[in-house]
Formats: sequence, C-alpha cells, structure tokens
Amino acid sequence: MENRERLSSRLGFILLSAGCAIGCGNVWKFPWLAGQNGGGGFVLIYVLCLLILGLPVMVMEFSLGRASQASPVKMYQKLEKPGQKWHIHGYLALFGNVCLMSFYTVVAGWIIHYFIKFLTGQSATLSFGSMISNPTVNMVYMLIAVVIGFLVLSFNLQGGLERVTKYMMVALLFLMVILAINSATMTGAAEGLKFYLLPDFSKITPNVIVGAMNQAFFSLSLGIGSMAIFGSYIDKKRSLMSESINVIILDTFVAITAGLIIFPACFTFDMEVGAGPGLLFDTMATVFNNMNGGRLWGTIFFLFMTFAAMSTVFAVFENILACVRELTGWSRPKGCIVCGIVIAITSTTTALGYNLLSGFVPFAEGTAWLDLWDFIVSYNLLPLGSLCFVLFCCFKRYGWGWENFIAEANAGTGLKVQNWMKPIFYIVVPIAIIIIYVMGLISFPWN
Repeated sequence: MENRERLSSRLGFILLSAGCAIGCGNVWKFPWLAGQNGGGGFVLIYVLCLLILGLPVMVMEFSLGRASQASPVKMYQKLEKPGQKWHIHGYLALFGNVCLMSFYTVVAGWIIHYFIKFLTGQSATLSFGSMISNPTVNMVYMLIAVVIGFLVLSFNLQGGLERVTKYMMVALLFLMVILAINSATMTGAAEGLKFYLLPDFSKITPNVIVGAMNQAFFSLSLGIGSMAIFGSYIDKKRSLMSESINVIILDTFVAITAGLIIFPACFTFDMEVGAGPGLLFDTMATVFNNMNGGRLWGTIFFLFMTFAAMSTVFAVFENILACVRELTGWSRPKGCIVCGIVIAITSTTTALGYNLLSGFVPFAEGTAWLDLWDFIVSYNLLPLGSLCFVLFCCFKRYGWGWENFIAEANAGTGLKVQNWMKPIFYIVVPIAIIIIYVMGLISFPWN
C-alpha cells in the first residue's frame, strides 16, 4: 500500500472524528433510550459516563492510532512487546466495525427512505412497522447506503471522505439548530423539556446506568478502533486531550439537541416517549404530517438525519477499508468493492430480519437480527474493547505503559493529561467498565 494518507487540516480531523461519533447513535438511539429510561436521569448519567469514561478512552484510542500510524489490525503489532497478544484485539476491532455496519447501514437506509418520501410528498402513509416488514424497501435502501459510502471512499482521503464530511457536518449542525428552535415553539415544549432535562432520581436503576454507559461508548464509537484510525491520519501539532474534548462537545451537542427536537413534539402530539426504535420515525412523521409546512420541515429533518447517519457510515467504512488495505495491500477502489460486497451480505440479515428472516428470535420475544448485532457491539465489543485500550495504555508491564501514553497524548499544544488524572485512568475507568459490563449481562433480557 502507498504511503499513509493525511488529513489536510485540524478542522477536517475534528469534523471527521465527530462525524464518526455523531450519527444514528445520537439522533436515533439516544432519544428512544432516554424516553424508555425516564428522561432526565438517563441524560445525566449519560453525560457523566461521557466525561468519566468516554473522554479517557478517546484520548487513549487517538494516542494509539497516532503513535502507531496504523489501523487497528496493525496498531498493536507496532506498539506491543515481543510475544504479547494484544494484536488479537485489533482483529476483534475489525470484526466489531463489520458487526456495527451490519445493522447501521439498514437504519441509515430507513432514514434515507423517509427523507425521499417527504421530499416527494408521499409521507402521509409512512409507517415504521410497514417499512421494516417490507423486504424490498429494506434491501434497496440498505444497498443505497452501502454504495454511497464506499463510492465516496473510493477517492483519496482528502478529496473524498474529508471534503464530503466537512460539508455534511456544517449542514447538520445548522439544520439541528433550526429544528430545535422550531420544536421550542410547540405547545408541549415545556412539558417535553421538563421530562427530558430534569432528572427523576427515583428512575435511575442499574439498567439505566448500564444503558447510559453502553450508549456513551456507542455514540462515541469507542472500543473498536474507529477513533484510532483518525488518530493515525494526523500530526503532532495538537495535544489529544484538547482534540478529544472538541469531539465530545460536538457529539454531546448533537445528542442533547436531538432530544430538544423530539420530546417537545412527543408531548405536543401525545406520542409515546418509550416507543423504542420506532420513536424517531413514527413520532416525527406524525408531527410533520400534522403541522403547517410539514412537508418542508419533514424534508429538512430527515435530510439532517441522513447527514448524521452517513457521516458515521463514511467514518466506519474508512476504518474497515484501512484495516483490509493494510492486511492485503489493495488499492482504495479494489478495497471498496470487496468491502462493499461483504458489508452488503452481512447487512442483509438485518434488512430481512423483520420480514423474511423474522423467524430468528435471538433473545426475548420481538427481537431480531438487529438486536443480535447490537448486543455483540454495544454490550460486548465496545466496553471490552475500551477496557483493552485502558489496560494496554496504563500498564507498562503488560502493554504500552503510562509514560509512552502521556508522551504521545501530550505532544503538541493544548490541554494535557495531568499526573493527578492517573488514578482515574488506572483505577476508576477500568473498574467502572467491568462493574457496569457485568451488570449489563446480568440484567440483559435474555428471554
């Protein structure tokens, strides 16, 4: 493979990393999890998990990528000591990215479908249940997401991925602000914001804590090397604590703003806040179909949703592609074709999971392939992968070591990792991940 590509600017790195973090996890999954878990209490725990767990892990993941100048599958091999087996996690990271895209591309397809229906004035008959039960709709729009994703990546890094993501992220943030202002004018805004922003501590249960941590790692794409790959594309001019904070601020802004858009609408139109995965689709379609100028607002909303979803698709596809290219030496176009075919095949399970393959019920009644892929990623590979990054970076005897980590993380101007933070990285983060991970397995609705 040719010399390692580079991002052209710091802004490109921040927007690309934020684009990987910002996506369906923020604007689709976060609102319905907040709705199912009592609103404000879940939001509070989520923000705490971002700061206490997400920030340290992100700094570590960026550091490993920048120090190694490699994708996750080669990263450990460059940094680990002879005889160590940390590189096994690199292959699990690649597997995790494939698992993530095996359901994420389908969700992105759903969003594109809704956008086109509103754009063409065919939104009156939209129904989430009807959509997911239609195999043709699911397959066609999943393939559209896959083809667009790898088509953009087939160009060079700066001319393809970086350029497209910059425009999409700026448009996404602009559209979110407009939609949030519009929601604030709805009659149910006060009640919706009270539910969403004021914590009810009686509703904070172990399940809420587990859900908040898993969502923090999911929304930041931590634990499977998605951030490490972008760390490998930047120079040492800026410290990685500063850059991580910038990415988390953007990520949190989008997640919180998504709730500011959705919950006032729920309470205005008397929609069920705990509706689950269909919350965004059924609620917002109902809202826009019953308001003046609804077609225009619906088109804008699902355009923003499309940008959010595809920003993550682009970023994770880049991670998969970089891993495969380092293993094979393939060119970008060839890697895109092969990876696109593989992702399309694995995504077919989710696309058909609510219709032709609905007989497969992996857990409790009503679960499908999407739930299995999400369980593998959110409940296992993200927290365990994050734990691997922490142990490798903190313990020199077994991995890279604290001194090497902070030397890389603190290179450049900006905020630094301080020595007083060491107990947080060493003790608080790994213990918290282990405890919450075990709680998650115990409380998981297996049947």
